[in-house]
Amino acid sequence: MGLQLADNVALVTASSSGLGKASAEIFAKEDANVVINGRNGDRLEDAVAELDELGDGRIVGVPGDLTDRDDIETLVDRTVEEFGQLDHLVTNAGGPPSGPFLETSEEDWYEAFDLLVMSVVRLVNEVVELLQESEYGTIVNITSRSVKEAIDSLVLSNSVRMSVIGLEKTLSKELAPDIRANAVLPAPHETTRIRNLVEQGVERGEYDSVESGLEARGSDNPMERIGQPQELGEVVAFLSSPRSSYVNGTSIPVDGGDGSSNL
Repeated sequence: MGLQLADNVALVTASSSGLGKASAEIFAKEDANVVINGRNGDRLEDAVAELDELGDGRIVGVPGDLTDRDDIETLVDRTVEEFGQLDHLVTNAGGPPSGPFLETSEEDWYEAFDLLVMSVVRLVNEVVELLQESEYGTIVNITSRSVKEAIDSLVLSNSVRMSVIGLEKTLSKELAPDIRANAVLPAPHETTRIRNLVEQGVERGEYDSVESGLEARGSDNPMERIGQPQELGEVVAFLSSPRSSYVNGTSIPVDGGDGSSNL
């Protein structure tokens, strides 16, 4: 893609699989040095080995839980130990449980806020000085299309993720011009999680096969399919690169045109 990211250092959280990993893959292909993170040590090791084959940069895996302040501090400290700098932060986290409002406990609300919002707050607090020292400092928050249009039975995602967008917009003003902050709003992409959900549907008799299940999930999309993780990763890497040097404070849907909102 020629994004001018060679020798840059990127920290991508929740990146041993899914959309976080796909974002890390694009950085790796662009010869950036990448720190990836996840709670499952074995899966993290496998991801490091896979990404290490993609480019000339170094890949470092740091296990940790994004709801644990000490783990976040360790993640950033290890990044500095390995590379002495940080140019790009990409925040990502697993989704909160699904369910309607009346079946969602107060504890569920606090846990979702800690996972989705406070993880970003703590990460930015830890890295802001490093990004200010960089010539290329960027923050990209991976959130969800649910911040634009509420999705049935996803009250936590619909509500809590909007705080990340408010934070992102605020950071884009307070930290510029040294640091640019943007967000991406993905619709479903063909991640392992989506495939697992489709496989469960096959077992229940909802689909004849995984392939037909994936087709069914994308049938209402104008592109007539769901997204590929790398398509999201390419947008994340672009927003982190000098190619997007005048893009700041925006939230970009990556949904194949599936949304109905005018803005």
